[in-house]
Amino acid sequence: MDFAIELAAAEGWNPGIHDANSFYCTDPDGFFIGLLNGRIIGCISAVSYDGVFGFLGLYIIVPEYRGRGYGIRLWNKAIQRLEGHNIGLDGVVEQQPNYIKSGFKLAYRNIRYEGVAGSIATSSRSIVDLRSVRFDDLCTYDHYVFPAHRDCFLRCWTTMPESVGVAYVEDGQILGYGLVRQCYRGHKIGPLFANTPEIGESIFSSLTNRVPEGSPIFLDVPEVNPSAVDLASRYRMKKVFETARMYTKEVPYIKVDRLFGVTTFELG
Repeated sequence: MDFAIELAAAEGWNPGIHDANSFYCTDPDGFFIGLLNGRIIGCISAVSYDGVFGFLGLYIIVPEYRGRGYGIRLWNKAIQRLEGHNIGLDGVVEQQPNYIKSGFKLAYRNIRYEGVAGSIATSSRSIVDLRSVRFDDLCTYDHYVFPAHRDCFLRCWTTMPESVGVAYVEDGQILGYGLVRQCYRGHKIGPLFANTPEIGESIFSSLTNRVPEGSPIFLDVPEVNPSAVDLASRYRMKKVFETARMYTKEVPYIKVDRLFGVTTFELG
């Protein structure tokens, strides 16, 4: 897992420094490496949620071994592992034609925005520490915005070191939540789910205030939610990267208007 995360960092994907444990706990059988004469030369993840929804990520070959057919062998293993699933991925733009050939269809683009953390005035009494909410309630809310139940992932993700999570709660009901974590460079917010743009901004502000002022801060925004794009733009965040969210079957039904920040490009 450390090898895969370090490869992702070398590619400029800027993973969280504690992502590996949460990834592995989600589906310990969903991670593969390619060995050549005893040396690891590549990796891929094929994580299964509920046995029906799968997500591919961490598809990387060490640069000096690319173009020799090693990558497709890893790819085929991952696809085989998720046979029968609706499989999603966040693919780099230049690989999109290859994913189409493999049966994936474009759903929408995710845009990575970068900004600079600063002190933002926020005074909402509805913002609470994420660990203070009932875990079952959190999982129920999360499933409105994520295509499958991911309780194991959330249990690890919301308790990882060097991270802060908050929820927006009114009358005992979760109306949004988010988490910010330390990455190889700066901090990344993900997920950021909220019932309304106003709640989304309140969570965003609260999380930003928990990051050292002046630190780079990142938010991965689904382009199909104009309120999320507007949030990033109003805080003068700049586009730095984009991916193609693609699926092998139908686009899963989720409340995309609540999706202001993708959890992670590696696991969905």
